[in-house]
Amino acid sequence: MNLQKLLKIVAIVIGVISIFFLGSIISTGDEAIKAGEGSSTINTFMYVSYIILAIAVAIVLIFTVLNLVSNTSGLKNTLIGAGAFLVLALLCYYGFANGVETTLKDGDILSESGSRLVGAGLYLFYSLAVIAGVIMLGFGIKKMAK
Repeated sequence: MNLQKLLKIVAIVIGVISIFFLGSIISTGDEAIKAGEGSSTINTFMYVSYIILAIAVAIVLIFTVLNLVSNTSGLKNTLIGAGAFLVLALLCYYGFANGVETTLKDGDILSESGSRLVGAGLYLFYSLAVIAGVIMLGFGIKKMAK
């Protein structure tokens, strides 16, 4: 049996178990959960979800690292891309973002560093969107020219 068939079987088993858990949560009911009666059931299912998520992330990381190690040009390109992203993130944080202590609607206070992180995240998002648009436009023009 090859790995693909084994992974399909595992995915089907996890899907069936998930359907069982979903049915258990739905049968508990909203009112029982709000009253705290079903909280142990929900907590158990949440921990199972966390474990499955951790396993999935670990598998993805392991196979990604194995693939990068076996392909040195892929490793070089990945490191260049990660470095460019890091440089852009640092530029957005230190160059463009302002940090201002802000009072939120619920009365809490957003710190100066928190405000600066939010601003840097927005600048980073906008920068990446513009870069992606320029690249797509460039490839579109190049394709039309041929």
